[in-house]
Amino acid sequence: MKKLLLFILLLAGCVFGYSQSVTFKGSVQDPGGLPLEAATVYIRSAKDSTLIDYTITDNKGNWQMKSRGVSQPFLLKVSFVGFGNYEKRYEPVAKDTDFGVVKLTDKSTELKELVIQADIPPVRVKKDTLEFDATSFKVRPDSNVQTLLKQLPGVDIDASGKITVNGKQVTQILVNGKPFFDRDGKIALQSLPAELIKKIQVSDFKTKKEELQKKQADSDNASINLTIDKDKNKGVFGRITGGYGTNDRYEANGLINYFKNNRKISLLASSNNINASGFSNDDIFDSMGGGRNMMMWTNGSGTTYVNGVPVGGGGNGITVTNIAGVNYSDEYKKGFDHSASYFYNDTDTKNNTRSRNETFLTDANGAATGESQITNSASDSRSINTSHTANTEFDIKPDSTSTINFRPKFVRTDTSRATSNTQNTTDQLGNLLNESSGTTSNDALSTAFSSTLTYNKVLGKRGRAFSAEFSNNNNNTDSDYYNITNTSFYNTGTTDNRNQLQRSRSLRDNYNIDVSYTEPVTDSLNLEIGSVYKWSSNTDDQKGYNFNPVTGAYDNEADVITTYLNSTTVTTNPYASLRLDKKKYNITVKAGTGIYSFDNYGTYMGSDYKVDKNYVLPTANARFRYNFAKSKRLTLSYNFNTSFASAPQLLPISDLGNALSTTVGNPDLSPEKSHNISMYFNNYNFATRSGYSLYGGGTINETQIVNYTSLADNGKRTTTYENINGGYSSYFGGNYNKNVKSESGNNLRYTIGLTANYNRSLGYLNTRLYSANRFSLSPTVNVNYDLGEVLTINPSYTYNINDAQYTNYSVGQVSNFVHKASLIITNYWPKNFVMGNDFTYTYNSQLSAGYRRDFFLWNTSISYNFYKEQFLFKVKVYDILNQNLGNSRTISASGITDLQNTVLKRYAMFSLTWKINNFGNKKRGSQGGIPGRGGMPGGGRMRRMP
Repeated sequence: MKKLLLFILLLAGCVFGYSQSVTFKGSVQDPGGLPLEAATVYIRSAKDSTLIDYTITDNKGNWQMKSRGVSQPFLLKVSFVGFGNYEKRYEPVAKDTDFGVVKLTDKSTELKELVIQADIPPVRVKKDTLEFDATSFKVRPDSNVQTLLKQLPGVDIDASGKITVNGKQVTQILVNGKPFFDRDGKIALQSLPAELIKKIQVSDFKTKKEELQKKQADSDNASINLTIDKDKNKGVFGRITGGYGTNDRYEANGLINYFKNNRKISLLASSNNINASGFSNDDIFDSMGGGRNMMMWTNGSGTTYVNGVPVGGGGNGITVTNIAGVNYSDEYKKGFDHSASYFYNDTDTKNNTRSRNETFLTDANGAATGESQITNSASDSRSINTSHTANTEFDIKPDSTSTINFRPKFVRTDTSRATSNTQNTTDQLGNLLNESSGTTSNDALSTAFSSTLTYNKVLGKRGRAFSAEFSNNNNNTDSDYYNITNTSFYNTGTTDNRNQLQRSRSLRDNYNIDVSYTEPVTDSLNLEIGSVYKWSSNTDDQKGYNFNPVTGAYDNEADVITTYLNSTTVTTNPYASLRLDKKKYNITVKAGTGIYSFDNYGTYMGSDYKVDKNYVLPTANARFRYNFAKSKRLTLSYNFNTSFASAPQLLPISDLGNALSTTVGNPDLSPEKSHNISMYFNNYNFATRSGYSLYGGGTINETQIVNYTSLADNGKRTTTYENINGGYSSYFGGNYNKNVKSESGNNLRYTIGLTANYNRSLGYLNTRLYSANRFSLSPTVNVNYDLGEVLTINPSYTYNINDAQYTNYSVGQVSNFVHKASLIITNYWPKNFVMGNDFTYTYNSQLSAGYRRDFFLWNTSISYNFYKEQFLFKVKVYDILNQNLGNSRTISASGITDLQNTVLKRYAMFSLTWKINNFGNKKRGSQGGIPGRGGMPGGGRMRRMP
């Protein structure tokens, strides 16, 4: 630990070493002499057009670069959308230099001639889009798109795969404007080669309605569009891998892509038993990092999702995964685009779980006793999941003023789960209160269909539009649940033995219609009026049967586990919205009235129950955004949210289906009401290659629904529900990142981050109202140092502390902290060899006795490219020290839970990969341009000037 922290400090010291450099500066103006903000200024080698450095002008048109000097003749270039490019040659410079004022010209004054080696700037800042020229950023041969993204300024990808750009989380990744298997882009990032990409466009995430009406986005999330180079948009490429290792571990996967202009077909297949997704294009660690258990408060499993379906294993259990998929997109004719995908996923997970839960008690009068009940449990489970997912999207333009977007999706899932478990509850002195053992199994078939149909019509005047959107979500689940358990209550000497079948049908139907009309009041002020209609129905029909030893079948009806529940909500929400868009800021205020019809019906144990309620409640949200500069923004938002109780919470039914827990609904419950506020500020400085973001927000509960729990002396729980106010939750944090590059090619990137949460939870235990004030703080440091193309060193450290302070409760305070330090070293020498080592140390301070608190996880791999780099042989070892653990701790308002799951342990794997790269004019082993990128040196393109 001490050595790792010392190493981080040494790398941080490199920042100061890098800062000893010369300064280049100047300013950029338009043809009229006004300063130009967000113009791209960059330096290329005069010899081969290699990019040396670049920056962006500030809001006063000024720019500045820090460099160790340029020891060769170079070209100073300036670019801005709408104006002609500027270029001037300079001799080597080794001292501070002011290049003065550069005044750009109109494009119309440029010569109309064929220009060879026309230059594309590395970065362009457009109105609402940040555009990177992919060929300007150097990556190693065979790198994937994710590796390319990591080279871009302001882009950060954490260990879980979450991508942020200038502090904004990326929630959508498209390829040529269309999803590649799924809109989250995980497969595209990990499987597509970087050399395929021409441009990377980063913009604010927009809903389909905002996109069609060309509105500014209300979201604080980002969207990335990967544009494929037209010269490489033809051909076949992909990779096929097969591997086998110790302990019968294996992997086999392949991804083949066929691109021909607008037509794109991709085939994917994989099979493995190493908890892997199967489509990683990482030549070093594959998905070994995903098996790393976080040992944090919430278990980070690392599971990948495609179309909402989990692919591969996470941190819980050992998973055998088989997947196959196809993705297709084409433009049949102008104005009619189509994309579709099908995904098959089959997983088989085995897991052994051990847990300890301690619940703090109060007595019947609500006084603190200092006593607790401790429940220890162990289970052995197997879960098999098979799913088929098909979705498609149509973009249709019937005419120049109308657009239709239709996105249907179908999912079928078969699930089978069997569990054998034992459980006992004791008091704090170890006296046994109850004991239970048995087996349960569940077979379920679920089908779901959802779709969204959006229509937008421009009505002559700029800004005037009509929009209509229909969406539905229909889910039908049939399941058979078998319960064979024996429970003993020792203080009363009673038992509860069950051999039952519960046959269930669950229906979830939701329909939503949103119709709106937008009228421009002025050039910058728009009024939108509309109405939302929602119909939602949830039905649970459960029929129970006891086992009949005479017939050998489950044919004796069991009233105690037979229920019928239905909840239907009809919502009508007329609304009006005002939106003011100015150059520097925009404000949106939306308000309306929600008219709700809330009907609930149920039958249980021969009795009928009915609770119908009607409400008229306000709806409101507001957003303010101020743009200080192109990459400096503040956003404030407010939302008022309303939600209703579920049928089990509302209907006065005493559900006796669980021997250890009884629930009773409360018909007097009111809806939950909450006020949500948030703040987000980000600032990225291209001149210094540094940026930071700050964020915060919270929820104030005007009314919420909480559990009202009573614990009997024998450990049995009885829970009903109550309304309460005074609870709240909050979050805040920020991060700072910087990139420093030397003229010799060495590169240093580091990120410092901090996240924190403060929540006040309320509840009842044995009639006593208690509160739990919980605080968590998690600072993190991540450093990445590239020593040319030879060595990459990546240390990181995260500290997480959690503290819970209780009021009017049997304990006053509970706390916990976790250390996590990691070091990743990747060596790319000698040629064609790559060796990687990934070390992680985790320590949890307060796990209970019998749960190990710390462990090391060390993964390593070595690979060799041969036969013109078409083949890759690799040896990798996961968890060399055989110490990986699946331990975690969770603190809730009423107690502490320690959990241990089965995790993947040490194995060695030998694999061979065949790389297929046959697209455009690409030939394996071709030279020229930036290595691994192809094309003309410096990313040049041929184009005809106007």
